[in-house]
Amino acid sequence: MKISVSYAHPERPAWLRLEVAEGCTIAEAIERSGILGRYPCIDLARNKVGVFGKIHPLETALKEGDRVEIYMPIIVDPKTVPTRKKSAAKTASTPSSEES
Repeated sequence: MKISVSYAHPERPAWLRLEVAEGCTIAEAIERSGILGRYPCIDLARNKVGVFGKIHPLETALKEGDRVEIYMPIIVDPKTVPTRKKSAAKTASTPSSEES
């Protein structure tokens, strides 16, 4: 069956198409794709993986046409992003002592 494996590396994204046997798992597809050799920064113990935007365990069996995705690790807590944006906007709108 035909599937694809993708990795959204910021500088070198990859989308590899390959043919795998029925019952192939996410882990097997990633290994077979050769993507781990191209991107040594991928650590399957750390990077989450999924199919079409939904996180799945490595043991998940794939179906025809599935797109396996390897996600970049989250480096910022999403809960703090709105707070950071508000703080940055507040700082930008407050005149500095040099302008007064």
